[in-house]
Amino acid sequence: MTLDALGRAQLDQVLIGLLPAAALPGDDGDVYLDEEGLPIAQRAGGTVTALQPVSWRLPATVESAAPVVIAVAGKVPVAPLPDDALLLLPAAGVRPDDTRYGAWSTAWSVADLEVVPIPVTAADAAERATELAAAYSSGPLVHVATEPQPRGGGRTVFLTGFSGSGKSTIARALVERLNTQRSVTLLDGDVVRTHLSRGLGFSRDDRDINIRRIGWVAGEVTKHGGLAVCAPIAPYDETRKWVRATVDGAGGPGSFLLVWIATSIEECERRDVKGLYAKARAGEITGFTGIDDPYEPPLDAELVIDTSDVSVADAVDQIEQLLAD
Repeated sequence: MTLDALGRAQLDQVLIGLLPAAALPGDDGDVYLDEEGLPIAQRAGGTVTALQPVSWRLPATVESAAPVVIAVAGKVPVAPLPDDALLLLPAAGVRPDDTRYGAWSTAWSVADLEVVPIPVTAADAAERATELAAAYSSGPLVHVATEPQPRGGGRTVFLTGFSGSGKSTIARALVERLNTQRSVTLLDGDVVRTHLSRGLGFSRDDRDINIRRIGWVAGEVTKHGGLAVCAPIAPYDETRKWVRATVDGAGGPGSFLLVWIATSIEECERRDVKGLYAKARAGEITGFTGIDDPYEPPLDAELVIDTSDVSVADAVDQIEQLLAD
């Protein structure tokens, strides 16, 4: 049975006694494999035995009577932790390149504390705080004052709007202005479809996949301190919200900035630079946003721009100000 990262975390908890064997899926005689197919544990007679060295400390080896502090998901302490505290640091399911995790764990791990990483997600640790504290120490569980973890230096500017609204022109102008100041990655809709999303059509499912791919890449750029500028049509509100959650999860709350290029369909059709609206009206193209497929106007945009009465330079000024705020 192959385990993903969270399944592996459950297995590790079983192996060090934080969960019973019954918490794992599988039957007697099953062999558990990691994502590369390497055998890591075997189930037999109601017990699970490791086939590889376990890297986590067993609670019994800690043998502490110190007060216990458990690091809180997405928060950092704002007051000193008790000098003699034992810090449990949730570390399950963390990617090796997760820079925000490194900053978060550093904020909690002060020099004089004993720090014990545990194979539990931060969210799960919050729900099981009393249980986990009792497993590692006979001391009390201590709650400390916290504040939200500051976001990283990366951002994503996500422009959405009809074909011909001006979003790609604005995106390119923004990149040209900023690329001498910082690392900027342009993820334009047409370019992404040529490469990252080659082979996808224009059904709702394929459009969702395309936008989610853009969002995932933008999240990676943001996480590593860069600026991602995205300019797809992105007509569906649910998908845009998924991208926001993905980027904010990678770079911290406020990393994602949605800019709605709210140029009217009438103006976009009047321009019809690519001749696409004419083809859609003639039935040569189906599923075209604004003609026979809906565009769901965003209600959560940080900035709204109508290029009917706002120049490209003014639009870039507004976005640059948004980034500075």
